Amino acid sequence: MELIPENLKAIEKWERPDSYMGANWFEFYVFLGQHRDSDSVTRCNFIEGLKALGGESDTVQVVRERHWGVGWVEWVAVHETDHAAILAADEMLCALSDYPVLDDDALSQMEWDEAAEYWERMSVRDRVEYLQRANLCIFSARHDYLPSDCGDLLELLR
Repeated sequence: MELIPENLKAIEKWERPDSYMGANWFEFYVFLGQHRDSDSVTRCNFIEGLKALGGESDTVQVVRERHWGVGWVEWVAVHETDHAAILAADEMLCALSDYPVLDDDALSQMEWDEAAEYWERMSVRDRVEYLQRANLCIFSARHDYLPSDCGDLLELLR
């Protein structure tokens, strides 16, 4: 597969940021990134985008760096010799400009899992409060699992 950099629409080569003290990545393209405070859409896209590239390899790496503002950042670096991965990453970035989620099912599952984990750690008193706000039966607060009819509750737990 031939790569013509001028034909790439969204992916760009790494450029050294101002006040940057880390390693140089001049031979790499920057795909997706996330940081400590990323929302579920960003985290899910990061996971699914990396998975779509076949995960980490010699030419696809997750670069992990410290950051003064958000604690840490990580981003997917694709080596300039991996034309297939660069083209796939460019295609995914273009798709994200039209619709912000790479995999709706994966995002839905992530949001459910995180809400269920949060629910499990909550006190019964806090669960009752959330159930009242969602107009659901408060007796569900006794269970460590989310009630099955929890549409409004999920929105409150986000």
